[in-house]
Amino acid sequence: MANVTDEVQTAGAGQASVARVEMKFEIVVIPVSDVDRAKEFYARLGWRLDADYDNGKDFRVVQFTPPGSGCSVIFGKNVTAATPGSAQGLYMIVSDIAAARAELLGHGVKISEVFHDANGVYAGLDEPDLFGRLRVSGRDPEHRSYRSFASFKDPDGNGWLLQEITARLPGRIDSATTSFASANDLAAAFRRAEAAHGEHEKRTGQRDENWPDWYAAYMVAEQSGEPLPQ
Repeated sequence: MANVTDEVQTAGAGQASVARVEMKFEIVVIPVSDVDRAKEFYARLGWRLDADYDNGKDFRVVQFTPPGSGCSVIFGKNVTAATPGSAQGLYMIVSDIAAARAELLGHGVKISEVFHDANGVYAGLDEPDLFGRLRVSGRDPEHRSYRSFASFKDPDGNGWLLQEITARLPGRIDSATTSFASANDLAAAFRRAEAAHGEHEKRTGQRDENWPDWYAAYMVAEQSGEPLPQ
């Protein structure tokens, strides 16, 4: 049997001119104990089934992709040595946490109530998220992006978190490219722009005839993390 070896190379001055290669994160492997049961669960979520390959003996791989996602999940037989249910902290980004939770409930998924963190308390009995281990019921009271969550698990216990993001932190998105994963995300962005534009007209005391350009500037800035127009 051929041996596979790893290689490491120290960066030198001669590599400075090498062009950066795009590396797209596209697959997360989740460990499951019952492939058919997992397939039924993820299909029930409304995720797209991309593949189900079975060699009929000792290997099977199933791939699903969530709506609007550039990353897929795979599971199966002899796909990973990880313990079933050990994948935790799998984040699903949504623009409207309440709507996303309602949709999963409609699919028969058991999901937590919407919660936010207790301002960075990392000691507690709750399962951890990016902002702590103490969950407080309800959406973040200040409606801050990144700070509202809901959680659910698949039949093996692999843990998922819905996280509401409406405005990205600077540098997280290429400011030269603006895109929306779904019609719902685009509609939600229009609604936020509409509300912000209403406050803009209150401040100026007059109707803004150029509102399409203002909406566009707001939506691009919100997504790229740039300062929002006032």
